[in-house]
Formats: sequence, C-alpha cells, structure tokens
Amino acid sequence: MIKSPSNVRPLFIIAAVIALSACAAKPQFDAAAESAKLQRRDAEWADLASAGKNVDSIVSYRTDDAVIIEPGQPAVEGKAAIRNYVAESFKTPGFKIHWVSEKPTFSPDGKLAYMRGTDEMTVPGPKGAPMTLHLRGYSIWRLEPDGQWRCVVDIANEAPAPAA
Repeated sequence: MIKSPSNVRPLFIIAAVIALSACAAKPQFDAAAESAKLQRRDAEWADLASAGKNVDSIVSYRTDDAVIIEPGQPAVEGKAAIRNYVAESFKTPGFKIHWVSEKPTFSPDGKLAYMRGTDEMTVPGPKGAPMTLHLRGYSIWRLEPDGQWRCVVDIANEAPAPAA
C-alpha cells in the first residue's frame, strides 16, 4: 500500500470545498425578477414611442440585428432601417402608437424572452382621415452583454373584429 504524505489530504479537501463553492456561487436565473425588469423596460419603451419625440431613444430599445414585421408592410431589418422607419412614422400626420405587453416567457438560460402584446396604431386611412388599427403580436427580446433587454423581433397582425 502506498502512503500519501499527510499534507495531501487537507489540500484535497480545501480544493474540493473551493470547487463546490464556485459551483454554488453561480447566480441562478430569477424569472420573476427578470419578468418585472423586462415588463418595466417594455412599458418605458411604449411610453417613449407614444410621446414620439426622440427617435434615437426609441430605437435604442432594439438590437442591431432587429426585425419589424407589420401588417401589409415589408419587413424592416437592421437598426439603420428601423431608425428611418420610426423617423418616417413620426412625420406621418396623425401617427400615434402605444402597446402593452404581457406574460414574458424565458429561454432556460434566461438570455431570450418573448411576450405577446396588444397595440393601437393610428395612421392615415384610405381617404386620409385617421384610422386606428388594433393589433396583436409578439416581441422577442435578448439580454445583451450590457445587461439590458433589447427587442430582436417585433411581429404584429391585425386583431380580429369584435364578435357581434
């Protein structure tokens, strides 16, 4: 039988404790906290968009590779194209937008989330008079390296007409 030096066993125990502590110290994803954080961020963004004053602030809630898909419109891809889309929307007479999102669902690692939402968007109608569209959709969010949630994909379609 080979005997190990008496100082090896305490070193092994210390190494094991450090290794277990490192594993235990890994932060756990707190879905409730992240849900509240994401919903607050989305509500702030909706309020900024409703005010329609600062295009750069509004666009900052999107990722560089973001995509917007609105009913009857071509997809708008990338932050530069989205910035132009938002700026042109705010130049449209009578344009307004506001949304409310709910029920964030997260990927297991907590890096992606999606939420459903309802939107109201006022735009010029076929004869130029303002008309309000009632939309429903989904937004996909990504937790960026700076710790901020940003929207990656925003898809909307018209809500069905209310039942008679």
